Amino acid sequence: MYMKIAVASSGQGGLDDTVSPVFGRCPAFTIVEVQGTEIVKTSVMENPSMNAPGGAGIQIANTLVREGVNAVIAGNFGPNATPIFVNEGVELIPLQNISVRDAVKKYLNKEITAVQTPPGAGPAPGMGMGRGMGMGRGMGRRGGGGGMRQMPMYQQGGEPRFFCPSCGCTMPAKPGMETMKCPNCAAEMQLE
Repeated sequence: MYMKIAVASSGQGGLDDTVSPVFGRCPAFTIVEVQGTEIVKTSVMENPSMNAPGGAGIQIANTLVREGVNAVIAGNFGPNATPIFVNEGVELIPLQNISVRDAVKKYLNKEITAVQTPPGAGPAPGMGMGRGMGMGRGMGRRGGGGGMRQMPMYQQGGEPRFFCPSCGCTMPAKPGMETMKCPNCAAEMQLE
């Protein structure tokens, strides 16, 4: 099966670069084309949105969708870029502190799985599913969720919340709470 994977890269890009901890403002994307579990082609795309005054994640998400990527690997994904990918059936793989080559291999060998709501991505108000604006671009992809797990998400309303850097889960913080364990993976959550 042929697929195209975009990997947010920390430096100049390429298989030996490191996966960036951020998506929208990473310097480059390593575009890896694979057939089955074999890498058949690699190219580097500078991130034209890296220095955008605003909306960097949305801009590069739309660019990658137009490029026909099937999956994106990055440390964190923004709350506005995530719905674009989810609506288009693009898998999101939160991973960092690893080489691009190793990240792609882990994904292809199913050692890591895509998540519905990855780390760094909170709910995006007004971004609903199935609004009929995809113009068929998601056709032929994985159907927008095969194998993806749903993380519990809570609406932002100005109240403080906890974020799990490991699996992306968010939970509301009750008054006086300073620590919380993630209900999904038991990792120590961070207060946002």
